[in-house]
Amino acid sequence: MSTPPSPNAPENRRGSDDPSVTTAANTAANTVATARARRRPGALTIGLTLVLGSALALSACSSGGAGSEESEEQAALTGSATEPVQGGILEYGHLQEPNCIFGGWIQENFTARQVLDNLVSATEDGSVVPWIATEWSVSEDRTVWTLHLRDDVHFTDGTRLDAEAVAYNFDYWMDGGNGTAAAHLGGFYDHSEVVDADTVEIHLSAPFAPFLSTLSQSYFGLQSPTALQTRTAEENCTEPIGSGPFTVKDWKRGEYIEFERNEDYAWAPPNARHQGPAHLEGIRWNIVPDGTSRYGSLLAGEMDAIGEIPAVNIAEARQRYDFTQYITPGRPVVINLNTERGLFTDQAVRQALSHATDREANIESAFLGTVPFEPSGYLSQSTPDYDADAAQQYPFDLERANELLDGAGWTGRAEDGTRIKDGQRLQVKIVYGLNTIVTPDGNTAIQNFQEQARAAGFDIELRPLTPSENFSGAYSTPDSYDGSVGYWTSPHAGILNINYRPSTEDQPNGANTTFLDNEQVFTTIQEALQAPTAEEVSAKFSQAQYQLSELAPAIGLYTQTNTLAVSDRVTGLWLEPAQGGPIFHDAHFTSDEARDSSRGFSAENAENPESAG
Repeated sequence: MSTPPSPNAPENRRGSDDPSVTTAANTAANTVATARARRRPGALTIGLTLVLGSALALSACSSGGAGSEESEEQAALTGSATEPVQGGILEYGHLQEPNCIFGGWIQENFTARQVLDNLVSATEDGSVVPWIATEWSVSEDRTVWTLHLRDDVHFTDGTRLDAEAVAYNFDYWMDGGNGTAAAHLGGFYDHSEVVDADTVEIHLSAPFAPFLSTLSQSYFGLQSPTALQTRTAEENCTEPIGSGPFTVKDWKRGEYIEFERNEDYAWAPPNARHQGPAHLEGIRWNIVPDGTSRYGSLLAGEMDAIGEIPAVNIAEARQRYDFTQYITPGRPVVINLNTERGLFTDQAVRQALSHATDREANIESAFLGTVPFEPSGYLSQSTPDYDADAAQQYPFDLERANELLDGAGWTGRAEDGTRIKDGQRLQVKIVYGLNTIVTPDGNTAIQNFQEQARAAGFDIELRPLTPSENFSGAYSTPDSYDGSVGYWTSPHAGILNINYRPSTEDQPNGANTTFLDNEQVFTTIQEALQAPTAEEVSAKFSQAQYQLSELAPAIGLYTQTNTLAVSDRVTGLWLEPAQGGPIFHDAHFTSDEARDSSRGFSAENAENPESAG
């Protein structure tokens, strides 16, 4: 997700002295206790593929030290045919700083992946493999998922990651612990039921086809219930207790986050490049917002790897470094048009703006050909069930844009070329979070869009938002903008339910940033989510994309991408398939010399300044 603020941000969380925090925890615990007595429906076992067999085999080899049991295949994946170098602190440069280590924002998703484990893991082909859940089944009516868990996993506070912990986490997410997790499962999750120490049932109110894919996202990272109930909100925000390959050692706001290896880690998913603890001693996750400085730090050898490579540097980065680009599934970067208030309540005006600019040429120019143009306003081209034909409904056609505006009564012209109707100018305001949602390259694309739309008679006011403005919610209501720019990451097309579920008084939906309230679209999306076969799911999601295209509540611009450039001092760093977050568990230095030249943790350097490199 991109636009809503994290529910875990310190300003959005209850203080540790708020008695309602304990009340919420007790509520969740009571829910679990009540659920235990409920009847267990009959189960329909889903065939576990050979992948599971591989998972168990790898798990059985995980008790040795770091890399001691690494297979030749795994060694090839890490780029090392010999024993990986152990130790060292990897310097990583990143664009944005999270509000908390975990949460509902994609930046928090990236840091959570280092600390928290999930029930399942996504693979490159879109399937999921076991992780903390070793196998699963679903009831005949597809509303009860039974998850069987590993029996050897502990959180770093020493408590068990068992069925009670999983059930607690589901309730915690849905009770506001993670807004994006709640957005995904809202309307479907009913309750969890602990069957025994290593078996938990997740009860849904209706079938939900992308259930397992949904759980592969780090928004669903598992935390210690003990830590969540006994520590302050700030402690859990800055140093969450998970079972992952790293723990948070230090966080200096505005500068860096340091992660330290979890020496007991022995339960990586089977699609990890090795089993056992991380090869690295730790990671320093440096916050370097300026793209030129970030890339310069890689050139200068100050960083071993960086993310979000500026477009102007990508060609060089492809030549000099181990470069990876990830096309994020979900909603691409789009302009959401306000269908509730203002000029875009007229469908013809929305369609006219969709035709009015040469978006493909614009994106090619703004990103120097390094980022794909995305014609769809609803799904990114890397999303399963993306309909390429539905995405092409609004090619650049200035003549058609003018016809639509003429037909809508915008026939007059001011001296500057802006269309006029009944004395009112065709003037709209588009807001966007600069350097949070939109990068400087994306800002160029939006400015190009503004300029091109003048030819059709639109006068667009651009209003870049500061990070504090963007996360404050001040520009999230129907009376605060005509258009807004945003994206949402999701490994499946179920993102349409999040973005287009009508907002009601009982069930407000802050993710519906076009404020579209269309029963036909909503019904089609629900039919897709609950369809019994993959073919029916695809057909319904295709139908929804055509319905949305006709209504034109959003205009596609470009795919959200994650990029990674890694120096030759390091190997084994990769981007996970669910959302493109960097995975450091398998990374290691390529030589003892590279490892020995790395700096230690910052606090240790401060205590022993002569030892700092």
